[in-house]
Amino acid sequence: MGKRIVVVGAGAIGGIAGGHMARAGHEVTMIDPWPEHVETIRSQGLHLSGLTPEETHIVKPRILHLTEVQGFCKERPIDIAFICVKSYDTEWATHLIKPYLAPDGYCVSLQNCINEERIAAIVGWGKTLGCIASLVAAELYAPGRIKRTVALGGDTHTVFRVGEPHGRITPRAEEIAELLRSADSAKVTTNLWGERWSKLVVNAMRNGLCAATGMSGNQRDANDSTRWLSIRLGSQGVRVGQALGYSLERMLGMQPELLALAGEGHQDALAEINAVLTAGAKNRSEEQRPSMAQDMFKGRRTETEFLNGYVAERGAYIGVAAPLHAKMNALVKRVERGEVQASSTLVEGW
Repeated sequence: MGKRIVVVGAGAIGGIAGGHMARAGHEVTMIDPWPEHVETIRSQGLHLSGLTPEETHIVKPRILHLTEVQGFCKERPIDIAFICVKSYDTEWATHLIKPYLAPDGYCVSLQNCINEERIAAIVGWGKTLGCIASLVAAELYAPGRIKRTVALGGDTHTVFRVGEPHGRITPRAEEIAELLRSADSAKVTTNLWGERWSKLVVNAMRNGLCAATGMSGNQRDANDSTRWLSIRLGSQGVRVGQALGYSLERMLGMQPELLALAGEGHQDALAEINAVLTAGAKNRSEEQRPSMAQDMFKGRRTETEFLNGYVAERGAYIGVAAPLHAKMNALVKRVERGEVQASSTLVEGW
């Protein structure tokens, strides 16, 4: 028998990963807390789409409501559990699946933000892997329907980067990369923490800004004022990561040091980063919005404290100030609470 795979959280990223693994013939069970989403997939299948007709698929993976998970006690143990929930749901999702893991089973954090430590606190570091989803903008836009809003990475960009916390290449990390190749390009990295922080920088310079202003990704990058704010957020994030000792990777094609210098006002660096960000909008659909902006629009809790809030907290810890991240975290929370309406005027003069 093949490995038994569970995907906890059938949202945009979990749905893409789980759906394509099921389409490739792997034994996948998905779990989700949205009843209508679960029932739609059961009756109509999971509809996956992207920017090209070739990306359109309908798959029918096994999917369970949260209340049905206890039935796992009557089934063979789980070999691989992908944790694909929002960061604030990490602990309960890991506790949910822990009793059903095989003795050599393990969890993979396929999430935004940095959640490996939360998972390891529950199942142990020996049962914890990380996976970065790089440039997989996607949206669960209706029950049972998920669309990618950027092009496939393929041979030009490695999307999934799987890593062990200790940095060594292992058979199980290679196994996860192979599974995820059913959805897009994947590799094993020896630099999990550097990859994690690099993705965090990208998210922290874009997600909160769109959530607070209501802008799409293209609107944010086309506007001189918000693009400049995004660059400065990226710059502060890079400096905090460097101070923490991470070996940062290229982000959206940008060298970390170049992004940091651009946000500090170095004109040559700024010109190059401006060019990268404006060109990047050509590979996105006009409706693309980061996950946090989608959450704000849907009235869901955001992950701001795990993105901008986390950069600010880690900066304070290491002694490298990240005031824009603290300010953005506070603003997103105000919009989330309904104290102010999302608008670009909220960040004027920053």
